[in-house]
Amino acid sequence: MFKPLPIAIGLRYLRAKRRNGFISFISMASIIGIALGVAVLITTLSVMGGFQREIRDRLLQMAAHATVVADGREMTEWPRAIKLALADPRVAAASPYVDTQALIDSGNDKAPAIIRGVLPDQERKVSVIGDKMVTGSLDSLTPGSYNVLLGKELADILGVRLGDSVLVATSGMNITGMGAAPQMKRFVVSGVFEAGHQEFDKGLAIVRMGDLQRVQRMDGVTGVRLKLHDMDKAWDVARDLALRLGGGYRVNDWMHENANLFRAIRMERTLMAILLSLIIVMGAFNLVSSQVMLVTDKQADIAIQRTLGMTPGQVMRIFMVQGSLIGIIGTVIGVVGGILLTLNLEHILRLIERAFHVNLLPDDVYYITGLPIDLRASTIAIIAAVALAMAFLATLYPAWRASRTPPAEALRYE
Repeated sequence: MFKPLPIAIGLRYLRAKRRNGFISFISMASIIGIALGVAVLITTLSVMGGFQREIRDRLLQMAAHATVVADGREMTEWPRAIKLALADPRVAAASPYVDTQALIDSGNDKAPAIIRGVLPDQERKVSVIGDKMVTGSLDSLTPGSYNVLLGKELADILGVRLGDSVLVATSGMNITGMGAAPQMKRFVVSGVFEAGHQEFDKGLAIVRMGDLQRVQRMDGVTGVRLKLHDMDKAWDVARDLALRLGGGYRVNDWMHENANLFRAIRMERTLMAILLSLIIVMGAFNLVSSQVMLVTDKQADIAIQRTLGMTPGQVMRIFMVQGSLIGIIGTVIGVVGGILLTLNLEHILRLIERAFHVNLLPDDVYYITGLPIDLRASTIAIIAAVALAMAFLATLYPAWRASRTPPAEALRYE
């Protein structure tokens, strides 16, 4: 025998046909339970990770990785800020912007929105707005044209099309002899964009920065938007830029602006992982049951092994090996099944939709045309490690009980 004795006997117990068929059934249920839990956990976390990545990517296509804003005043030295930002090797692009709240009136309906003034040439470097145009073009925002680009849902609410005019009333006020009056200007709709994110499609309008400055009677800008090579360093890069500019600046990044959204997604994913892990726990409990029954069934074998000189530790290792192999088999089946299920899940959903005539992923709700998947090796490794750890822990009590079996008592009725 070329392998250690406990391993050899443990493997023999795993391969041998059981005298008690119920023990074999419980062992098979343990394997199925562990495999099912691992597969479902891999698939669920991959899909949730895919949705999280999709939301983040669509958000960052339009939003800046970081912004530097003058605190309580206009940023008049924005050319210097742009120059300092581009001198930082961590910064890919920078663009000035003007933001203000407004009420847009088309004559058919009214809707609140954020009016953003941009420089088209520089805006292309920090966002993909130019690639999201449904009609019109970003180049239509020429100086003095007073053209406006509307999000698709916002345009639908207002009931406007290309070439229609809208009245924009901003949050600024004009002081006249009759008192304070809101700053208003009529703009022409020169394009409609669809970002695939409701925050932008329903609540954002884009105009030429110089046009909005004239309406707002501003000499400077609201702030500077930054696009980085590594978006995870957004806060550090924005803070460093604010420090180089001097005092009186506020910094923000994409994580802080959307902290509640990503915190909710992360919490939901964590809770789902915990709940689905209970399937693996159930498989581990079945493993405990099957191992306890196996120990009872093998009382005579244990007694003979002890009388032949096997130590309690060796007996314990026999059943730990046998139980751990059940956990390994279940985990391997679960990992392979989970990967295959995840990779083919979209096709399975399409078959279900055609068979039952339902729409599981409506485009108007999820803004997607396919099922996003984020299958990561690190996630699979963690799930497999947890499943193996649970299976190993499930073998400890039955193996310890086997090692405590007194040989004389076990052989008394044989």
